[in-house]
Amino acid sequence: MLTMSTRSKGNEIDSATQARGGPLNALLWVAQVGVAAYLGIWHAVPKLIGSGSQPEMFDAIGLGQWFRYFVGVLELAGSIGLLIPPLAGLAALGLAGVMVGATFTNLFVIPGGYWAGVTAGLCAVCCFIAWGRWPQTRSLIKGLTAKTTSSRRRSVTT
Repeated sequence: MLTMSTRSKGNEIDSATQARGGPLNALLWVAQVGVAAYLGIWHAVPKLIGSGSQPEMFDAIGLGQWFRYFVGVLELAGSIGLLIPPLAGLAALGLAGVMVGATFTNLFVIPGGYWAGVTAGLCAVCCFIAWGRWPQTRSLIKGLTAKTTSSRRRSVTT
């Protein structure tokens, strides 16, 4: 079972992290791997190599091909992040944001918009993952905030 029972800077990881073990943890991992595979393999890679209808679709969006690469990199980075336990929640939040943009684009910019249901569904799954991994995300943010604060204090006193 993949749970975090380590200590971070002397503080125990939030008890909610431990409470989200068992079946919920397994379900979150299935969702994370599924979204990572789907977005990483079937969405990001075609965008990055320009295969299929990706170049034409991004021409229809009207922001240029640089945007295709940008979205592809975001999707690939988010897919990789979903597979790294401390980053999974942040990756899911980022991917949810990308999917909100994709849903909006599919509904209002690209003619037809038949992919809007898929991107909205992916957004919902990413939100579920972000909710389920919130204790790890909160610990990561606290750790980063503490490091930033201590760095500022050191630079001020120097």
